[in-house]
Amino acid sequence: MAPVVVADDVSERYGDTVALDGVSLTVEAGEVFALIGPNGAGKTTLTRCLTGTRTPDSGRVELLDEAPNEAAKERLGLLPQDFNPPDRLSARELVAYYAGLYDDARDPDDLLRTVGMDPDIETWYGDLSGGEQRRTCVAASLANDPDVLFVDEPTTGIDPAGRRALWDVFEALADRGTTVFLTTHYMAEAERLADRVGLLADGELVATGSPASLIAEYGGEQYVSVETEADPAALDDLDYDVTREGDSLHILGVEPTEIGDLAAELDVRGIDFDALAWTEPDLEDVYLRLADDPTLATTDTAGIKA
Repeated sequence: MAPVVVADDVSERYGDTVALDGVSLTVEAGEVFALIGPNGAGKTTLTRCLTGTRTPDSGRVELLDEAPNEAAKERLGLLPQDFNPPDRLSARELVAYYAGLYDDARDPDDLLRTVGMDPDIETWYGDLSGGEQRRTCVAASLANDPDVLFVDEPTTGIDPAGRRALWDVFEALADRGTTVFLTTHYMAEAERLADRVGLLADGELVATGSPASLIAEYGGEQYVSVETEADPAALDDLDYDVTREGDSLHILGVEPTEIGDLAAELDVRGIDFDALAWTEPDLEDVYLRLADDPTLATTDTAGIKA
């Protein structure tokens, strides 16, 4: 099956600023692809190139086997980060307006309920909370039941419960075969939703892969954090690497089943501690490590999916 989104060696500049530097990726039908990276890394620019709202300086971009600006608009959904609809429409009026642009649109009331909004509320869009506004915008982006959905920071400004409700919406879309391309600063969001994640740093796609594979490659070891004033040298003879991190010792490579034995060993050695916690690496650890030093990425996890 041919990929539905393709970027091949895409580069883009704004004057002397390199926004994208030879980015290559593919996204398959029904896949959820999350693009992460620091502010200014090029995420929004890449999304604009993929959706045809900006033409890159060089490289090839395809969307549904067409140039992005020639792809069938009724098959596409797009929610930009800076989407600003008219303030003096209710949520239902706003979603109904976008539904009216398509011959076979979804019911506006159903869309609003799907994203956790009451369609009967007559409050103007401009008077809704930031989270309610964003949920309304997500509903509008789904008006045509798109085959491919691009959402740039979809849950910004939404409270944790509302965010998780939208995660359920995106998961249901993917289960029905919709391809979802999202950018996000929430690592928990990318880790839960994405089949694959791509990390942009300084305009380069430095790593791609499933959340699990990226964590295994770059997340570092699991460890026990022990809040204590003890010197790391007091544990030199243990079969673990021990480092000082602020007010705590980090004891690397400890398995969950070994925590009890470790606590007992600390007690035998007379090491007083105020707290002990086991920590497993996650996607945020990957992000912090590679965003800080992109050269740590290996070439076999970056680029076009085989």
